[in-house]
Amino acid sequence: MIELNPITTLCVACVLYLLGQFIVNHISALKRICIPAPVIGGLLFAVLVAVLDSTNIVTIKLNAQDLQDFFMLVFFTTIGLGASMKLLRLGGKVLIIYLMFCGVLAIGQNIIGVSLAKLLHIDPLLGLTAGSMSMEGGHGNAAAYGKTIQDMGIDSGLTAALAAATLGLVAGGLIGGPVVNFLINKFNLKPHDANATEKDYGQLEQNKRLHERFGSPQLFLIQFTIIVICMAIGTYIGNTFSDLTGLNIPIYIGAMIIAVIVRNIFEYSNVQMLDLKLIDNIGDVALSLFLSIALMSIQLTDIYHLAIPLIIIVLVQVVFIILFSVFIAFWGLGKDYDAAVMVGGFIGHGLGATPNAMANLEAVTKKHGPSPKAYLVVPIVGAFLVDLVGFPVILAFINIFA
Repeated sequence: MIELNPITTLCVACVLYLLGQFIVNHISALKRICIPAPVIGGLLFAVLVAVLDSTNIVTIKLNAQDLQDFFMLVFFTTIGLGASMKLLRLGGKVLIIYLMFCGVLAIGQNIIGVSLAKLLHIDPLLGLTAGSMSMEGGHGNAAAYGKTIQDMGIDSGLTAALAAATLGLVAGGLIGGPVVNFLINKFNLKPHDANATEKDYGQLEQNKRLHERFGSPQLFLIQFTIIVICMAIGTYIGNTFSDLTGLNIPIYIGAMIIAVIVRNIFEYSNVQMLDLKLIDNIGDVALSLFLSIALMSIQLTDIYHLAIPLIIIVLVQVVFIILFSVFIAFWGLGKDYDAAVMVGGFIGHGLGATPNAMANLEAVTKKHGPSPKAYLVVPIVGAFLVDLVGFPVILAFINIFA
């Protein structure tokens, strides 16, 4: 067995991201349908590891959890620093509609899981592991609720939930871009304002003055220091809240909330310390490395050892979210360019994880143009609000079929 230490794991993740970027840039089909580069590189490594393991050549083990947590924290903190309350008002009605669609999606995913489980003659609770707890909930919720189901007597509950979440994570990264690309081309959609991204970074003159005042290296250190301060305070508050209430919240929520507060304190007090373009670049790097590590850590052997019924349920979930996104969510969100881009995010976190959603947004907007509204709505709902509607839905289904 080969065990990679965290530094080596990070090295491999960087190389895989660059390899994925090279492949996407040189294979026009992948670039055309907006497949995120980290997904390509990470999946190639996961396939290689699975082949080597299944043929008994060598087993490769990664030490990646701390790295994943760090880069996830960095990414969501940068999202928080970009959340101006002035801009947040732009989300308004669309944010509420988007959240409602997430609730409908959760109910639909659980109905599919339970119904197909009965049709395929397996326990409804096993079918539920391929429902919203692993699809919309991702690996975190899959692990938590999967263990709950396993404790209720379903021996394979945890494994099934994690495997379903893995399939969803892969699918969300692969199909989000192509679906958005289809909508944009079919309806000939264009960004509302080609200069919107620069306006969001707001004040290019302010950024220029910051660089003149501090110089690029020092300014980078200032931005990174602000990020890690938000991370430190946020994680401490989050852990304290969990200890006092007994509720488990994602580790990045506290950091993201503190970052939102810091951003708006700076904004309303007219303190010019944030270079939002530089912060966004830091976030892009963190997201890319997080996805590379997450995908390369996937144990594909756990998937193909699963029973066929579970795989069938996940495939139906993928078809369901595509149809729901194209024929309901896209139209309900306004059937314009922003709506199409939000569909990419909806599919990304609807099948696995918010970083997947943001990677889909990044791949699409780099090709077709900016969508500030999507960058406001998707991370806020996908990272936090979606759990408010998902939690009661999951618990209700578990209690009904227990």
